[in-house]
Amino acid sequence: MDMKLEVVVVPVSDVDRAKEFYTRLGWRLDADFASDDGFRVVQVTPPGSPASVIFGSMVVEQEPGSAQGLHLVVSDIDAAHDELKRAGAEPSEVFHDAAGVFHRGGTDNRVAGPDPNRSSYGSYLSFSDPDGNGWVLQEVTNRLPGRVDPSTTAFATTADLAAALRRAAAAHGEHEKRTGAEDPDWPDWYADYMVKEQAGAELPL
Repeated sequence: MDMKLEVVVVPVSDVDRAKEFYTRLGWRLDADFASDDGFRVVQVTPPGSPASVIFGSMVVEQEPGSAQGLHLVVSDIDAAHDELKRAGAEPSEVFHDAAGVFHRGGTDNRVAGPDPNRSSYGSYLSFSDPDGNGWVLQEVTNRLPGRVDPSTTAFATTADLAAALRRAAAAHGEHEKRTGAEDPDWPDWYADYMVKEQAGAELPL
């Protein structure tokens, strides 16, 4: 049976303030339901995300700001930093972990700047909502083997598709340099590259 992550609930102290913050980031407002007894549910969805975020009144017992380590994946960490800054989210600078494997809690072992090899999964930034709920953005440009069904390919946004096309174009340019000839079947090569990149399979040369 498939079990898809649908919703993450974050505890907030001021529902309207949280709603203004998240929608200012460009997150889609899906719902804002309230009842006479003070129960209120607000749902927002980050751009391109299949899972949503819920907050409100009487929806969770945790202390406001206690949700930490909530992860979002982006294809370009520098562009994401600039976008969050323009939206007033006050993101951290881009960082990577000194050991090169995921990241520690808090700020332990952080090294300023993106991963030196710009490896997929290796670069991060963080930001918090007004209550202190902590989010981490992680740059993922291609998945490790086995993380994606190789029989299916999907791009959540036009920006993700455009980024994948740019990577395929750059790789195809190197392919034509190696062969020394123009490739008339470049659409097939692009498609093969993009599917294999997303599935974490061995890329064509």
